[in-house]
Amino acid sequence: MIDIRKEEYLQRLDKVKKSMQEKGIDALLITDPANMCYLTGHNAWSFYVHQMVLVDINEEMPYFIGRYMDAFSGVVKTTWLDKEHVRAYSDDHVQSLTKHPMDYVCKVMKELGLDKKNIGLEMDNYYFTAKAFAQLQMGLPNATFKNADLLVNWVRIVKSPSEILLMKRAGKIVEKAMQATLDTIGAGVRENDVVAAIYAAQIKGTDEFGGDYTSIVPMLPEGETAGAPHLTWSDKRYPENTVVSVEIAGCHQRYHSPLARTIAIGKPTEEVLTTAEITVEGLNAALEQFKPGNTAEDVEAAWSKVLKKYGHHKESRIGYSMGLNYPPDWGEHTASLRPGDKTVFEPGMTFHCIPGMYLDTFGVSISESVVITETGFETLADFPRKLLHAKSLVTS
Repeated sequence: MIDIRKEEYLQRLDKVKKSMQEKGIDALLITDPANMCYLTGHNAWSFYVHQMVLVDINEEMPYFIGRYMDAFSGVVKTTWLDKEHVRAYSDDHVQSLTKHPMDYVCKVMKELGLDKKNIGLEMDNYYFTAKAFAQLQMGLPNATFKNADLLVNWVRIVKSPSEILLMKRAGKIVEKAMQATLDTIGAGVRENDVVAAIYAAQIKGTDEFGGDYTSIVPMLPEGETAGAPHLTWSDKRYPENTVVSVEIAGCHQRYHSPLARTIAIGKPTEEVLTTAEITVEGLNAALEQFKPGNTAEDVEAAWSKVLKKYGHHKESRIGYSMGLNYPPDWGEHTASLRPGDKTVFEPGMTFHCIPGMYLDTFGVSISESVVITETGFETLADFPRKLLHAKSLVTS
């Protein structure tokens, strides 16, 4: 277990407050659980009900506002926040037709003298609903609301040494999970049995540190559907002579290290072999662009140059910034590896580079997660970067 020190939380808050000041925001209401965890250390499956972290630009410590059973039983005991900075609404606000948690948030804002200020909201957030916004507007009629979406996310894009250590641990976990995939998969094996092996490896972790649940479930489309990268699994059995595109991650203390590999069951076709070789060549070229001073679009350009040589083109982005997160995504929703993204790389940034080839009759996904160093990059996991071959397992 790695404990983030109070000093690091204060450094993170200082960066957030500087961004708030630049945007003219006096108070920031945060609903993204990853951003809440980043600033307070709160890590719980409490995000299925409304909760917020309030950052007052003039207050050193942020406030947690949430359900009573989470606030004092969880937040006070597990984070650096003191009791004076934890506010809890009663359970009759939960899934109620007459009360809403944002009514309580409005009450807290008034008590703190923030009801007439410029208030930032994470407007395009999975966890902030239209109803929540409407209740805030109704309860704080004298406030000015500003879109502060991704404000904290952009602060998170450069990782501290302690964060990078957590991600490297996640990289060790995903190595074990991918090996479990390779050891289990084969003709006649049920898809769900392979996923069971993946989950066991993800949670068991290593002898030195255990695993966490990942923000995305294992995705392993097979055969013709391998070109649809976000399919999950069923209980059907794998046929002979097919390919499976596997995208999974390791997770440790909410920090992720994703990894994709394609596994051939039986004999792959020449087209699959060639596509895999092109994918690896393009990925290697893309990886060489991960160095300080380069941009996100430089990575995609290197990949596209290889594809053009072979008469191919890929429409979608080939990666994104990632790290600390909760379901439904391990991406940070900031920088993307695609044309036009001029995000300049700095040491400590972390990316999942996944230039998958999604074709009509099959797909090939081979990826790496990287951290940018002072001179280049390091991969977070070490696993053969090639088309993999399943063992000759036949189960009736």
